[in-house]
Amino acid sequence: MDIQAQKDDLIKWLSDLKDPKTIDLLSSIKLSSVNEKKVAISKEQEEAIKEGLQSIKSGRTKSHKEAQKDTHTKYPNLF
Repeated sequence: MDIQAQKDDLIKWLSDLKDPKTIDLLSSIKLSSVNEKKVAISKEQEEAIKEGLQSIKSGRTKSHKEAQKDTHTKYPNLF
């Protein structure tokens, strides 16, 4: 099905829709996509993201449980 046919199908479906919760949900989706803004990041932030992704690819990760344990050990006063 091409994009125009999908749009036509959605318009037909929306015009017959009666459920207020579904209509509210779809309205929220519409607003979030309209209000979506691109966020500029600094070169340092971009490099930090790239470094993090490379760490993941290289297997330098910890499980959630390991991270929790390390955090509890390093910052016991927070718990």
